[in-house]
Amino acid sequence: QVQLAESGGGLVQAGGSLRLSCTSSGRTFSNYAMGWFRQPPGKEREFVAVIRWIGTGLSYADSVKGRFTISRDNAKNTVYLQMSSLKPEDTAVYYCAGSSTFYAQMNMYTSESRYNYWGQGTQVTVSS
Repeated sequence: QVQLAESGGGLVQAGGSLRLSCTSSGRTFSNYAMGWFRQPPGKEREFVAVIRWIGTGLSYADSVKGRFTISRDNAKNTVYLQMSSLKPEDTAVYYCAGSSTFYAQMNMYTSESRYNYWGQGTQVTVSS
């Protein structure tokens, strides 16, 4: 079993920055990858970024490339999402998710069906 907890959400003006954290506890050895998803108001969850716990695999949604950075601290069992140059359209509830399945292709982790552990979500609001 893996438990996930997000933190760091809040209100920020357009062009600003915010860093989200997701701490994993429990049987973290069975969690191969951590992803960030977001759910804008009235819309389905969408993929944002993913990182492997081991290795160099990374993947970002086109909408956040160059602005968001995903990173990890294995010793702390924590994954971060550094968000810069924020836009009002980035407003959403942000979720971290864990996958207990290894996929050789990183693009497999862009689908939420690949994840079996989810955090409670943290609200990010970007004002204009």
